[in-house]
Amino acid sequence: MHTLIDDIVDAYGGAQRWADVTAICACKHFGGAIWGLKHVAGIVEDGEVTVWVQRQHTSLRPFTGDDLRSDYTPDRVAIERIDGPTLESLDGPRSSFDGHTLETPWSALQLAYFTGYAMWTYLAEPINLTVPGVVIEQGTDWVEGHQVWRRLHVTYPDSFATHSPHQVLYVDDEGLIRRRDYQVDIAGGSPAAHYVSDFERVDGIVIPARRMIYVRDEHNNPIPDQLVVSIELTDIRVV
Repeated sequence: MHTLIDDIVDAYGGAQRWADVTAICACKHFGGAIWGLKHVAGIVEDGEVTVWVQRQHTSLRPFTGDDLRSDYTPDRVAIERIDGPTLESLDGPRSSFDGHTLETPWSALQLAYFTGYAMWTYLAEPINLTVPGVVIEQGTDWVEGHQVWRRLHVTYPDSFATHSPHQVLYVDDEGLIRRRDYQVDIAGGSPAAHYVSDFERVDGIVIPARRMIYVRDEHNNPIPDQLVVSIELTDIRVV
């Protein structure tokens, strides 16, 4: 039986096309308050990102230096020379956030972990929703302005590094994911309303080029003057 997830995957280019995608690369600009709040301003705001779609692997460059890049997997993060050896690494990075609040500063390696898992979650979607172990339940519809969006409650397995095990996706009539709600567990569980727009078709798949992430209030609405993160992608390439 054709499911809502099938409709979503079809809207983004189809399962067959996504199965042939190795990586998505783009120039990126990050904004928002989190970088200064976490004492990591100036490290990741501009540069390039590469996400390997079929496995949880991300790299940002430059990263703390013009000739350096980050290397993220769920079990290990590192800072490497682009044409040389690893300078720093951290195994089991998730545990390094134990006891963190929203105001706790991040190290450069912790920044590599956060940006790595976040960009993989975003750019490998929707195909990562089809991975065995991901549990999806359809919830009640949500009215956003003049639009009605279908809500999906997604529970990720322990093998996924992401903001929180349970997240809510909002899907429009075309099958595009327009919003996601979660709490950032590694930053004291801060609640977020994450909006997605500027969808581009690149080499047969659909990729959002703009994301705006706000603090979410107790009524499930974004607080417009509390922009936590913004993401803008240009020169998107599919490998």
